[in-house]
Amino acid sequence: MTSTRLTADETMTAALARMLAATARPGETILLDGPVGAGKTHFARAFIRARQGEAAEDVPSPTFTLVQTYDDPMGTEIWHADLYRLTDPSELDELGLDEAQDNAICLIEWPDRMEALPERALTVAITMTDDPDLRDIALSGPDVIRTAERARFVVAAGWGAARVLPLAGDASARRYFRLTDQAGSAILMDDPSGDCARFARMTRWLRDHGFAAPAILAEDQAAGLLLVQDLGDDLVARVLHAQPDLAPRIYHRITDFLVDLHRHPAPDFVCALDGPTLADQVGLFAEWYPQAVGHPSDAARDIAPAIARLHAELAADMTPVLSLRDFHAENLIWNGDAALGLIDYQDAVACHPAYDLVSALQDARRDVDPQIEADCIARYLAATGLDRDRFRAAYALLGAQRNLRIIGIFTRLCLRDGKPRYLDFMPRVWDHLQRDLGHPALTPLARIIAEIPAPDSAAIERIRRQCAR
Repeated sequence: MTSTRLTADETMTAALARMLAATARPGETILLDGPVGAGKTHFARAFIRARQGEAAEDVPSPTFTLVQTYDDPMGTEIWHADLYRLTDPSELDELGLDEAQDNAICLIEWPDRMEALPERALTVAITMTDDPDLRDIALSGPDVIRTAERARFVVAAGWGAARVLPLAGDASARRYFRLTDQAGSAILMDDPSGDCARFARMTRWLRDHGFAAPAILAEDQAAGLLLVQDLGDDLVARVLHAQPDLAPRIYHRITDFLVDLHRHPAPDFVCALDGPTLADQVGLFAEWYPQAVGHPSDAARDIAPAIARLHAELAADMTPVLSLRDFHAENLIWNGDAALGLIDYQDAVACHPAYDLVSALQDARRDVDPQIEADCIARYLAATGLDRDRFRAAYALLGAQRNLRIIGIFTRLCLRDGKPRYLDFMPRVWDHLQRDLGHPALTPLARIIAEIPAPDSAAIERIRRQCAR
């Protein structure tokens, strides 16, 4: 449990409530403590309306009814309780509040009337200050420090009245939220790991060179918070799922984007992804995967040196270009005939030009028709004039390195971080790896990998049983 406090006016109080509403989950209880007139009901009203959105109801104080319940379009039920007039804690059994706390989101005013406070509840204590327009708010519970920082940031950016909705994240510590109000929408990026500065710098480079990265609307790099233009929901992944017949057109557009991007020298502020670095990164596979499937870890110790040697032979002579690195259908926005929208590029590097093409065409999350992959490689070669045989050998090597690393990451996400859902992608990634290893130039690496068990259903189930909880 963590704690923090802030001084808040009505706008900040409501913004804080909306920020908490964005991340509240079924079974979560929020205790609203404070004297009469402190603003507990104002807080609860903002919270409930944020959850309900366009379906928002009137939210009266439950002082006389003790409990009001609300349907939650986000998938649960909200209980708003005011226990000020509670005469006997046993009445809570009749109200059903104890049982509701197992599955609903419960907001409880005057929690001191309860016989025992719920375990793991989040507490919002609101007290008066000398200024009648301000309140002192003390928060205690999980993630309250980041929640308060997000609320402060959006209010300072002029988005304090916006509804806040969580967006799907990725395997990193970053979190994303969509803010919506009458003026439109924006994306809040919360990255406590320190990548905001890199994201902002790369954004400005991309926009200065005519690429469709989102405009930065507000930033607090020290706090790890950015507010950026909302490019919409049409991720390439979603468009491909809904309209698979667009795949050739979309992947040709992706290829053309890379051709255009690679015409520009890589900026001097990005790190190099060279042979030694690629070899070091693939160590994730050796560290996590073999032992997870019951194979001696020594079997994979020769992979990294082989990657380094092959890179020196097949790819080191190529002038590095800018690689957005996590360049795939989940991180691209489809705008029809307009330019591809770009997101999630803070890890950009300078490396061999085949790297992002591999990233897009050997997607861990979805199948790409092998003919589309072959056509896009040929399209890239025709546009750039690069040596066909050397490029294809380097493409296979970078594909093998990347797929090995992904399998290592997916294994670690399960064993260390308790995230087993990525295991379902392993067979596809392994298939990509096997195709890459089929290139004659990768025969030395293929011999090493041949000794290691594939992630078949039995191997994946073995990893799943070891998942951290």
